Amino acid sequence: MAAEERRAGDVKLTDRELVFKYGYPAMEVPFSIGEYKVRLRMVQAAMAERGIDVLLAMAPESMFYLSGYQNEWYQAQSPKDWIPWSGVAVHVDRDDFILFDNLGEAILCRFQTVATDARFFDRKSASPIESIVNELKGDGWLPGTVALEMRSYRPNRIVSEKYQAAFEDAGCTVVDGTDIMRDVRLIKSPLELAYMESAARIADIGLQAARDTIEAGVTELEVYGEIIRAMAKAGGENPGITLPVLSGLKSTNGHALASRKQILPGEMVFVDVCGVYNRYHVNIARNFSVGEPHLEVQEKFDKAAGVFDIITDILKPRMEVEVLNDAVQSYYEEVGIWEDRGYIGGYELGISFPPDWVGEFNYGPHVPSEGQFFRPGMVVNHESQFFMPLNVGYHMQIDSLIFTENEARLMGTTPRELMVVGS
Repeated sequence: MAAEERRAGDVKLTDRELVFKYGYPAMEVPFSIGEYKVRLRMVQAAMAERGIDVLLAMAPESMFYLSGYQNEWYQAQSPKDWIPWSGVAVHVDRDDFILFDNLGEAILCRFQTVATDARFFDRKSASPIESIVNELKGDGWLPGTVALEMRSYRPNRIVSEKYQAAFEDAGCTVVDGTDIMRDVRLIKSPLELAYMESAARIADIGLQAARDTIEAGVTELEVYGEIIRAMAKAGGENPGITLPVLSGLKSTNGHALASRKQILPGEMVFVDVCGVYNRYHVNIARNFSVGEPHLEVQEKFDKAAGVFDIITDILKPRMEVEVLNDAVQSYYEEVGIWEDRGYIGGYELGISFPPDWVGEFNYGPHVPSEGQFFRPGMVVNHESQFFMPLNVGYHMQIDSLIFTENEARLMGTTPRELMVVGS
């Protein structure tokens, strides 16, 4: 704001004070106010079923789901006196939530949340834990049964125990409420599913960039960089897990990091990406061969990848999880590769922030699943992992499955074949 445009009463304000008084960037939240209100009511219903009066949600995914809040820094591994205090408090029968944060994030909360009741504290003059408890007491939300997300990495154990002690000192009973948000987030709305369709498109773009870049002599990091560039250009965001680009024998550990290792002729390369759109993740992984593969490698690859034809044939809305598990295992046993498996199965996808994109719901032949169904609104991945012959690498094919009221299908369009690239 130019000096001549300042109001007469503001001439003595500093630039910092002017920003905090008038700084309102354009809104950047992905859903309507109405959708956030529906979410709040669903969370409150889940709280009521569990006998919980107040939920303090501090996991990044929970805060985003309830309010649109997102930040690059969540104080997860910060100095011990920088205690995390951004969080969303929900009362089981109040009309709105309360967003708490550090004063330094006040501008962010004006354009990246739909919060109408945001309360900020100056780290220099206030204890975050005491401040939050006192605010909730002052509003008549306490005492009662308070739920904390105890299985979230944020806040860490020591800080979480301090929050618990402060609530207990205020006369509250403190319980674990992690499953409240995770259960509610499992079933996606139509708009959430639309965002996940966009994420799938972005993942395919990333895999095409990998296909265009992989050749003998380039490094895994070079391929990684081109994937990120292509997805960002297409509107993709940073994923919850660093994307692996792994080549040769190194790839048999699917959780290694891309490095300065050069990709060699004859190696298999696997690339595991999540496209991300408005923090919604869709997971697709494919394999590449640097030069024509050995016949033995090609034959085993085709057997492993053939499971996706089986899955495509049997997918339907509301299908039993056991049906998918049994079909997958039976196929692998029939083609004679079951004993060379790695991980077979999958997990829920949706909202994620670093350091993870793996959701709560998971399934596979090794997971008890009696009576479980893939419900409309669910998105999960499916992973097919097998050790390949001749030490050339690892078969790692992943696709994501979307279930709606009327259909169930795989989301990726990148070919599920061993793609041969330049040697």
